Amino acid sequence: MATSTMSADGRFDVLAEACPTRQLVRTIGDRWSLLVLFSIEEQTLRHQEIRRAVEGISQKMLTQTLRNLEREGLVDRTVYASVPPKVEYALTPLGRDLASIIKQLRTWAYTNIDDIQVARSNFDLAHSSR
Repeated sequence: MATSTMSADGRFDVLAEACPTRQLVRTIGDRWSLLVLFSIEEQTLRHQEIRRAVEGISQKMLTQTLRNLEREGLVDRTVYASVPPKVEYALTPLGRDLASIIKQLRTWAYTNIDDIQVARSNFDLAHSSR
């Protein structure tokens, strides 16, 4: 049985190219957004603290990711008037709401990673002779 991709009120369909929800899905589904959200899930952090927490992210990608998350209303950027300027990032109420959902994804991944690694190995073995 197929499940509907439309919202309950029928206004949105994430599979439709022009649907505004698609940009949100694209943003939170990119390589770094979930990891950045995880890093500030329970605490306000400065840029470099996030960069240290999210291993492998470049300065440029972190800045771009934070801007995208701020644009979507998920992250709040606070600039303090000091020398040098102090900037902190925290989840907005909307971001905290999303964090509760993505926490389930993280828990699912931790719970199922052993099975996933077996599936990867089996796939790689089956396709290594091609």
